[in-house]
Amino acid sequence: MTESNPKRNPLAFDIRGLSKQYLLGQTASFGTLRDSIAALARKATSFGKVEMSGDLLWALKDVSFEVPKGNIVGIIGRNGSGKSTLLKILSRIVDPTEGEAEIYGRVAALLEVGTGMHPELTGRENVFLSGSILGLRKNEISEKYDEIVAFSELERFIDTPIKRYSSGMRVRLGFSVSCHLRPENLLIDEILAVGDAAFQKKCLHKMEEIASGGRTILFVTHDHTAVRKFCTRVIWLKDGVLAADGNTQEIVNEYLKWLDMDEEVK
Repeated sequence: MTESNPKRNPLAFDIRGLSKQYLLGQTASFGTLRDSIAALARKATSFGKVEMSGDLLWALKDVSFEVPKGNIVGIIGRNGSGKSTLLKILSRIVDPTEGEAEIYGRVAALLEVGTGMHPELTGRENVFLSGSILGLRKNEISEKYDEIVAFSELERFIDTPIKRYSSGMRVRLGFSVSCHLRPENLLIDEILAVGDAAFQKKCLHKMEEIASGGRTILFVTHDHTAVRKFCTRVIWLKDGVLAADGNTQEIVNEYLKWLDMDEEVK
């Protein structure tokens, strides 16, 4: 038994043995309302014949790690390595098959363009909707409203329904809302790849400011330059398994070396 360290930073995330299994094929269930609606639509149009599949996929397998508060942690790996599945579990969009994820503090997630926003509502209305989802009162959202709009640079379009926004505009609004309404934890999944370079740079600097204020960011990206510059630590997922976890420069170098070797084999 080891003694506890009173100086140890409090945790933002405590992940223990996290696993997620998917059933492949038309009967696959991923645990979201959208998937349930899609399943009902398939059943209604199948004329009684439903294609079955027995193929199982472990999108995550026995992943464990801790993240102290106030860190920007990069999560890297090839497409299909389990990165997005991990963030979906941590944002409570899907449930794990096995394991536990203890999260300390409110979580805001930017996982897909427009996630959590209603397309028929205006930008202004979606700011208040997002804030209420985070558990904030109307007056608390109002206090941050001008900052949110100014950062997003969408003053001209804020009373336009976001179904008319470009993907870049939706990212601007979603990121600005998530940052300025001060959730303790922010999950970002490659979404900053959408939009112009100047705003991406602005967002990365904002992320650094957020972490310096004691909040925590998990950042899924293929932008290794951004990872090297802004992340205090890197987690590498490979085929759903935690391949490495540690120093940013060391893990990124190891990952890029593995990519080169894998390409040579192919």
